Amino acid sequence: MSNDSQLPRPSLLMPNGCPLIIAVIGGGNPPPHAIALAEEVGCELAHRGAMVVCGGLQGVMEAVCRGAKSAGGTTIGILPGNEPLTANDYIDIPIMTGMGYARNVIVVKTGRAAIAIDGAYGTLSEIGHALGDGIPVVGLETWQLPDRGDLPLHIIHAGSPRDAVEKAITVARERDELEEALLR
Repeated sequence: MSNDSQLPRPSLLMPNGCPLIIAVIGGGNPPPHAIALAEEVGCELAHRGAMVVCGGLQGVMEAVCRGAKSAGGTTIGILPGNEPLTANDYIDIPIMTGMGYARNVIVVKTGRAAIAIDGAYGTLSEIGHALGDGIPVVGLETWQLPDRGDLPLHIIHAGSPRDAVEKAITVARERDELEEALLR
């Protein structure tokens, strides 16, 4: 008898036929509650057919990948160093950058949207890079940014892992539709 969590999930596709990838960003040493949230986010993303990209290390990154793998998902880790063995045990595709924290830009630019869970300064930098490039950010118990009329600093707040995933997929689709319309 096969375990349903090990069955491959259908992939969500972008208009160009590529799989939908959602970035999940968060701290390397978060509290236990954030670990649980991240694991559930990973599971929810995989159940919906989205791939996960993250920084590939421990904490929120490991938890989201563990959740995704438990539901048959695919994970990508954008690693700060040059050694694939530094990736957490749930990374399918390790990408070594040798860039340290500069790799944060690659993490968020790889996703069509980002989900931020908890986090420290590295997460804050990822949020800033995403928002600066027009990449939607969904926040789940993460940083709060001040309202500014002159900058698009809007983090879409979510109340649960399921809510965060639904909002991230929705804004990723809206982003794809807008970009597709602009290309016509």
